[in-house]
Amino acid sequence: MAVDLVCRGLLVSLFLPLLLFSCVTATDDAFLVVHKRASISKVKSSERVTVSISLHNVGFSTAYDVALNDETWPNEKFNLVSGNMSSSWDKLDAGKSLTHTFVLESKEKGLFYGAPAVVKYRVTAKSILQEAYSTPIHELDVLSEKSSDEKLEMLKVFAVNYGPLISVVLIISLFVYLLVTPSKSKALKAKKKK
Repeated sequence: MAVDLVCRGLLVSLFLPLLLFSCVTATDDAFLVVHKRASISKVKSSERVTVSISLHNVGFSTAYDVALNDETWPNEKFNLVSGNMSSSWDKLDAGKSLTHTFVLESKEKGLFYGAPAVVKYRVTAKSILQEAYSTPIHELDVLSEKSSDEKLEMLKVFAVNYGPLISVVLIISLFVYLLVTPSKSKALKAKKKK
């Protein structure tokens, strides 16, 4: 019984990717994958959110009349500093990618959960519009005060990630310093000979 389940699981894990690949390759159409990222940076007394949306045409033909819309940032919480929340392109060739970026300034303190951006495109010049949704972004904690526990946690993460590198750089620097600087005993011997 257990061997039968393992065999079935193995067959499914082998043939499912082939089935999905054949479904995608059966049509020679454009297929857009959209990835949305947001990062926070401090600027004086406010915080800015940089939003970057990458469009990748993983299909086998050109996508036409590509239109990106990310109107998911409410005016009550964010001001647009640079760029546009929407953009359009005449076409996106197969296998090509492009990135659209804009910057927002936060007005309110608190958590923000952004919805996916929407991309509409045509597969051929006269076909109906297709839609693609971006990946969702992680929650953003804008204008929050970092508690001492959070600061300590960030310090621990920094030490774990960069501690070994800093240690190696310090050891090499000490070794080079010892090789380059003359020892005191050599300097004393040189003074006695004079």
